[in-house]
Amino acid sequence: MKLGIVGLPNVGKTTLFNALTGSGAATSAYAYTSATPNVGVVKVPDTRLDWLSELYDPQKYTPATIEFVDIAGLAKGASRGEGLGNKFLQHIRQTDALVHVVRCFENPDIFLEPADAARDAEALNLELILADIEVVERRVEKAKKMGKGGDKSYKHEEALFSSLLTHLSDGKPARSFPFEDSDLPLLADGGLLSVKPVIYCANMDEGGIADLDNNANFQALKGIAEAEGASVMPVCAALEQDIYDMSPEEQMAFLEDLGITERGLDKLIACSYDILGLISFLTAGKPEVRAWTITKGTKAPKAAGKIHSDIERGFIRAEVVAFEDLKSCGNMQAAKEKGLVRLEGKEYVMKDGDVVLFRFNV
Repeated sequence: MKLGIVGLPNVGKTTLFNALTGSGAATSAYAYTSATPNVGVVKVPDTRLDWLSELYDPQKYTPATIEFVDIAGLAKGASRGEGLGNKFLQHIRQTDALVHVVRCFENPDIFLEPADAARDAEALNLELILADIEVVERRVEKAKKMGKGGDKSYKHEEALFSSLLTHLSDGKPARSFPFEDSDLPLLADGGLLSVKPVIYCANMDEGGIADLDNNANFQALKGIAEAEGASVMPVCAALEQDIYDMSPEEQMAFLEDLGITERGLDKLIACSYDILGLISFLTAGKPEVRAWTITKGTKAPKAAGKIHSDIERGFIRAEVVAFEDLKSCGNMQAAKEKGLVRLEGKEYVMKDGDVVLFRFNV
């Protein structure tokens, strides 16, 4: 689970990274300060895990995590090698999704032009699309060559990538192309950049984030995200970094004074987890309370394999209770007495928030 923080120079990428991770990565008004990507691991906030921890008083508390990578600012012409060029694009290729930080604030000491979120978002998207066009053109030519032998699979690949090439040439990112599920293996090599899921992160000042309805840049970014099927979130990266060392109670009191009801970073982390198509199941006991990350649609034996391969191989059944049922009962014994703890077999598809005990043969 690796998310790349991307955007134009000086829009607050590294400030956001520091606020997320508590790092002290250098920031400045010069491009490419983060020419070598900064990497940090962030805990996924989960109130369910907090409740289980109070119930069991475990020796160990282990939340799910996401890795964030702070990538250097994009230079116009990166697809042609400008700025960090290929290095910039290669860093993006190694991520699973993107947090695209877009400036929605003014700073005349750094920027000569006023903020224009739509212009800036489209500038980065264009570079990714241009890089993808080169990749797709090569895929079309290869499929044509391989299909001359009559292999129908290559005929389909040629048709698919020809359609995608037209889509990209119209200035549309690959993530908005109507792929069929059966086509997804053809994308598994990670060559395409604009196909990656995106969270547009509208970075604004304190005044802007307190009045989103009247923030023209945020509304413009929201429209772009809706057209692409992407996510959009407001955040004040500088504010979030300033309150990082405060206690949760102090943070909320500070934000409430500004008319802000929730930390933007908590929403961003949860949203990042969601766009990757991930869920958590939970295990709980005195030794450890833990969230385990799996892909939506994972069956019980495969989920058990996240804990240990021996549990997957020797899987017998899973004792499962929905977290909300467990919480309403107060403890596991009461949930069992009410018949809310189920025995599930190998075909059971795990659900987010399942509290599980796996039974297996050694």
